[in-house]
Amino acid sequence: MAHPRRNPRPLDPARLEELALAYVARFATSAAKLEAYLTRKLRERGWEDEREPPLSALIERFVTAGYVDDAAFARARTSSLLRRGYGPRRIAQALSAAGIDEEARAAARADEAAERHAALALARRRGFGPFGAQPPDRAQREKQLAAMLRAGHRLDSARELVDAPDLSTVEAWASEKDTSEMDKGE
Repeated sequence: MAHPRRNPRPLDPARLEELALAYVARFATSAAKLEAYLTRKLRERGWEDEREPPLSALIERFVTAGYVDDAAFARARTSSLLRRGYGPRRIAQALSAAGIDEEARAAARADEAAERHAALALARRRGFGPFGAQPPDRAQREKQLAAMLRAGHRLDSARELVDAPDLSTVEAWASEKDTSEMDKGE
């Protein structure tokens, strides 16, 4: 016999802070994601006080205390997505969706070498280009290029990987110096 579901008590300032602390303890998060979570909880449970919930002040306290750090979140998320093989466009979209501002997104942006290694990781994992059992036919090549583009990689990088004749060519391409770095040295 199922028990009837009880309606949870409306939130008060102490319970709201407990929810926020539990959330930041469990998840790496940004200030915007924390605010969205707390707003959802307030919508689900309600607020018992006649004053407005102190969301902004609570989030600001958490940022000041270092519980929430958008810049650290952006760096960690960028690193994680690069390891999984995502390109710069998809990483920027993920950070934007997490509420990370443009300045923090720019500071966390990967260099060209890291982007190449991410493209290489995706190609290796998915068996694209020289990582496949045999060279792709035209239709398969187009599908591989499309997958690389959906993962956020630039077209020139996707073509370089999918069209590479062998693994040594791909490895050499991934290890090339960042051209913008070379221009700075001249």
